[in-house]
Amino acid sequence: MAGNSSGTIFRVTTFGESHGPGLGCIVDGCPAGLPLDIEDIGRELNRRRPGGGGPSTTRSEADVPEILSGIFEGKTLGTPIAILVRNTNQRSGDYDKLKDLYRPGHADWTWEAKYGFRDHRGGGRSSARETLGRVAAGAIAKAFLRVQGVTIRGWTSSAAGIDAPLFGEPNFDFDEVEKNPLRFPSRELSELVLQKAERLRNEGDSAGGTVSCRVTGLKPGLGEPVFGKLDARLAAAMLSLGAAKGIEFGSGFDAAYTQGSANNDRPIPGRRTAGSTHTLPPGVPDLEYAANNAGGVLGGISTGMPLEFTVAFKPVPSIAKKQETVDRQGNIRELIIEGRHDVCVCPRAVPVVEAMTALVLADLVLLSRMDRA
Repeated sequence: MAGNSSGTIFRVTTFGESHGPGLGCIVDGCPAGLPLDIEDIGRELNRRRPGGGGPSTTRSEADVPEILSGIFEGKTLGTPIAILVRNTNQRSGDYDKLKDLYRPGHADWTWEAKYGFRDHRGGGRSSARETLGRVAAGAIAKAFLRVQGVTIRGWTSSAAGIDAPLFGEPNFDFDEVEKNPLRFPSRELSELVLQKAERLRNEGDSAGGTVSCRVTGLKPGLGEPVFGKLDARLAAAMLSLGAAKGIEFGSGFDAAYTQGSANNDRPIPGRRTAGSTHTLPPGVPDLEYAANNAGGVLGGISTGMPLEFTVAFKPVPSIAKKQETVDRQGNIRELIIEGRHDVCVCPRAVPVVEAMTALVLADLVLLSRMDRA
């Protein structure tokens, strides 16, 4: 099975299944001497864990990371970093009735169509629990980017049909994001969504939503102009997440309904502070943009403006409502999916989106160091 690794210099491989002994990652290419300890990784894993009620699954795992290599006395060695998190709260018996059934909205049949065999316990490698390895690796990438002055912030921007305030609006509160289980930037609206999520849970149903991400401190010039575009790399990273179904940058799909005169990002003289580490080639003036409709990317290359994008996530397909499906013999069957599942993935997807963003950016920062003599 290919496709378990990502990145060119900062390269990550994830491993493990939802109901196997454990999951984790191997990070290769991280520079030596980066301050990093297990608390940095544990903090991000805790953000990914279910908790706080509302839309989260009741599966509870400690998700304690074990660093097997690559870190010594609180610093990276420059060698491969291996991290393992053991599964401790599997209830594989919940899936015994589904062994010969293809769950609607899941990858059960496509896996068998490709490999002829699958792990039916919670989806195996296609489970959202696979993202644990991504978040652990992302914690390392975030630590590297912090040294570069880069900050990554994500939040749930819609859930169950209710939109959060837009960034920059008076009622948008970044401080509120980590204070409510929905990671909504509004306490009042988060309570409305939680009420709706509880109704959906009682009805055995689920909801979709969106996660938005904003990156600041990013230097201009990251990304390649053809196949290695910054937005293309990010899009591939986000759409590699199991429930992700779409992504837009800046004004996104709204741009299709505007004119160039309104949508163009107009350059203006730059106002970067003295001492900025974002050096430009000789003869290139410092510029900013009056608007940021492009979301911080033009021609596949970062502009130095905030990088802004939104990822759409489908409703959780594991629902307790009666559904119709087909079994291995081709017979139409009815099923009710048991087990512990999220109502909406968005709150727990926030740290995953941040992690994937960090992995792409860390790789591009390292690649950019090879662009100039």
